Amino acid sequence: MIETLISTIDSHAQNQGDKVAYAYDGEKHTYQELKDYSDALAERIDSMALPLNQPIIVFGGKAFTMIVSFLAAVKSGHPYIPVDINSPKERLEMINQIAKPVAVIATEPLPEKLPDIPEIDQEQLDHICLEKVDYRLTHPVHGDQTYYIIFTSGTTGVPKGVEISYNNLAGFVDWMVSDAFDLPKDLQMLQQPAYSFDLSVMSLYPTLFQGGTLHVLSKKTTDNFIVLFTALRTMPINTWVSTPSFVDICLLESTFDQAHYPKLHDFLFCGEELTHKTAAALNKRFPDAHIFNTYGPTESTVAITEIEITNDILNHYERLPIGYLKPGMNAQVVNENGAQVTDGQKGELVIYGQNVSKGYINNPEKNAQAFFKIGDQQAYRTGDIVTMAADGLLRYFGRKDFQIKLNGFRIELEDVSALVSKEEHVKQAVVVPKYNSQHTVSMLIAYVVPQENDFKNNLELTAAIKKNLGQDMMAYMIPQKIVYQKSLPLSSNGKVDIKAVIAEVNSQ
Repeated sequence: MIETLISTIDSHAQNQGDKVAYAYDGEKHTYQELKDYSDALAERIDSMALPLNQPIIVFGGKAFTMIVSFLAAVKSGHPYIPVDINSPKERLEMINQIAKPVAVIATEPLPEKLPDIPEIDQEQLDHICLEKVDYRLTHPVHGDQTYYIIFTSGTTGVPKGVEISYNNLAGFVDWMVSDAFDLPKDLQMLQQPAYSFDLSVMSLYPTLFQGGTLHVLSKKTTDNFIVLFTALRTMPINTWVSTPSFVDICLLESTFDQAHYPKLHDFLFCGEELTHKTAAALNKRFPDAHIFNTYGPTESTVAITEIEITNDILNHYERLPIGYLKPGMNAQVVNENGAQVTDGQKGELVIYGQNVSKGYINNPEKNAQAFFKIGDQQAYRTGDIVTMAADGLLRYFGRKDFQIKLNGFRIELEDVSALVSKEEHVKQAVVVPKYNSQHTVSMLIAYVVPQENDFKNNLELTAAIKKNLGQDMMAYMIPQKIVYQKSLPLSSNGKVDIKAVIAEVNSQ
C-alpha cells in the first residue's frame, strides 16, 4: 500500500522539478509548477475557512489547472468533484443540489453561476497560482476520507455521485504500478477521457505517482479525425489508456501501427467491452505490444480485474474474458435469489474488498439497493452478468438492465451486439430495441458501420449479413432492421452512446 500518494507526487518537484508532468495543447508544465501552483491554491482554500471533508466542484476541460485544482483540494482536506465543460448546465445544477459542495473552482467560465457558493474563477485562479507560498501538508485527505466524487449518468436521468476514498485510490494506484502490468518506469501516458469519467484516473494518478508525463488530448482534438492523428503522431507515448471505442476510431487510420508509434508498447482498456475484433486488429498492428483488458464499475475505483490479451487468449475465446481480480478484492456470482452459484454458471457479479466505494453521496435509498457488507468488507451489486471459472477467471455477458423481452424471448442486447460486430461485413455495431406505443419491444434494430464491400446496394449487404448471422444466432435474436452509419455516436466518455442510439431509434 502506498504510504502517501500526495506527498509522493509533491516529491518529484524536489527530485526532478524540471520534468514535464503535463503536456497539453502545445503547453508543457513541470512537476515544480504542479507543486507550486497546487500549494498556492491549497493555501487559498484554507484561508476560506470551509468545513473540512466537504466537496469542492472543479469545473473545466483539460487545462493544467484542472489537475492543479484536484491536488489543491485534497491537500486542503476536501474531496473534489470533476465536472466537464461539455456538461449541460442542468447536470451542473443537479450535481450542486445533490452533493452540496462548499466551493467551486472554475478553470473555465461556468455556464451558470451557482448560488450562495464561493467561487474561484479562471482569472483569480491564474493569479493565485503565481503566488509563492510555503505550504505544509498538515490535513490532506487520507484514510477512509473521500478523495474524489465522480457522478455517473444514472438510469433515471438523475446522476449518482460515487465517493472514492483515499484508501480506495491508493490501493488502485499501487496495483497499477505493480508487476501486474509491468508498465514502463518512465510513464509517457496518453490521457484521453474527460476528467468527469473515472477512466481518466487510470492515466492520471499512476503517471503522477511514477513521475511520468501525461500527454493530453482535448475533446476538440478527438472530435476531428485529421487533427487527432496530427496530434497523436507528435506524442512520445509508451502507454495507451482509452475505451475500446476510441481505439476503434484510431484503427481506421492505416498509419496507426508499430512502425509509426515505435515507443508505444502497452495498451490498457476499460470502460466498456473489449471485443475480439478490436483486440485482434490491434494485435496485428502492434504485434510486440502488451494489450490488457480490465474491468470495473466506477463504484470499484476504476478497475479491479486484468488480463493480457495474448495470441493464446485470442485463439481460445471468441468473447474475451475480463480477467482476474486484483489483490485485496473478492467476488461472488449470485443468481436472481441472491444465492451464490459455482461451476461457471452465469449470474450477477457481487464484488467486495478494498476498492469498493463507500457509496453514493447523499443518496441513502440507492446505497441501500447497491451496497452492503460481506463480513466487515464493503460489497457492491454490479448489475453485470458474468461467469467465474474455478481458477477465478471472470467472463462478462452483459448487463442485467440490458436484458429485454421480445415475443416472450429474453435477449441480452450486448450479446446480440457482440455477435453482429463479429460478422465479416461489419466493422462496428450496436443493437437496440424499438418500442411500440405499449412500451414493449416490437423489434431489434442494428446500427452498423460496414466494412468496405462490393455489394451493389445496402439490400444485398443486409441479406448477406442476416444470412451469416443465422449461422451463429437464433432467428429471434437477429435484428429485423439494419441502419448503416459512417460511425457510431460516442459519449463524452469515449464509449458508444447506446442511449443516444436508443433515443434516435424511438423518436422516429
